[in-house]
Amino acid sequence: MSTTSRNINMLILSVLILGLLVMIVLGFMLGFSHPLPWLLIGVLIIIPFIHDKIVAKRFVEWKESYSVENKDIDDDHKKLLGMINQLQTAVHYQTDEGTIEQTLNDLIDYTKYHFSREEKIMQDHDYPDFEEHKQEHAKMVAQVTQFIDEYRIDKTRTIDNVLQFLKSWLINHINGSDQKYRPYLKK
Repeated sequence: MSTTSRNINMLILSVLILGLLVMIVLGFMLGFSHPLPWLLIGVLIIIPFIHDKIVAKRFVEWKESYSVENKDIDDDHKKLLGMINQLQTAVHYQTDEGTIEQTLNDLIDYTKYHFSREEKIMQDHDYPDFEEHKQEHAKMVAQVTQFIDEYRIDKTRTIDNVLQFLKSWLINHINGSDQKYRPYLKK
């Protein structure tokens, strides 16, 4: 979601709340026993909960089904998900570009650290598809680097692409490729 569409959504939400407040005040002119203002108050109370549910869908949560049953790798994956959520928060609340850029750089640096650590663990456990897995990591880093370069050119559109890519790639990678080496870690 671009900055413009986020701003439009916030404007619509603000106008809706203001409209509800005006209708509540006008509704009480009908009398305190009239059900309309009380119904509108109920709607007004529900709006923040609905908004929170919608916003929460933008964030990723760790699930035990993601575990590869290796504490170090699982902790790295949890940290990566947390960093993606930090980036999502920075973008959602429109923090300054320096914060977003720093969060992106930290995320990339930690991802590279995690990949090297994961690759060493795979090698130590003689994982037969190591080279293929390592190539997946290299492709991901190249794709994110390309997104970051595009972000530096067009800061509004590309950051959402980066977030979507990171979330879907990491979850799919953890649930797919990373699960394949799980049995080798038990040996």
